Amino acid sequence: MFPADLKYTKDHEWLKPAADGTALVGITSYAQDALGDVVFVDLPEVGATFGQGEEFGTVESVKTVSELNLPAAGEVLEVNGTLADHPEAVNEDPFGRGWMVKIKLTGDLAGLLDAPAYEALVSAESH
Repeated sequence: MFPADLKYTKDHEWLKPAADGTALVGITSYAQDALGDVVFVDLPEVGATFGQGEEFGTVESVKTVSELNLPAAGEVLEVNGTLADHPEAVNEDPFGRGWMVKIKLTGDLAGLLDAPAYEALVSAESH
């Protein structure tokens, strides 16, 4: 249900670490499902730096606006420009085309959940 190669936050963001010290960040399928149809994604500028858990942008759906919090400290290397014109990619492919930022990790991954722990969290929230 949730990709095993990702790390997760209790706020429903995911982080995919790479061997080169970078990571992709997005929101989970659970989060996009709860939001409904995503209509706008506000992302930071390249070069911006954030601490673990700090707000780096927002995602707006037909229902609400939600903060995006960075799962690990890092510097934004790239933003997914496709989302400006096609925010629905977050709904269609949250773990792929719907990624939001690529960061250079400047902190550790302490406190992040693995897939089984995240699945347990979602299961508990759903009941």
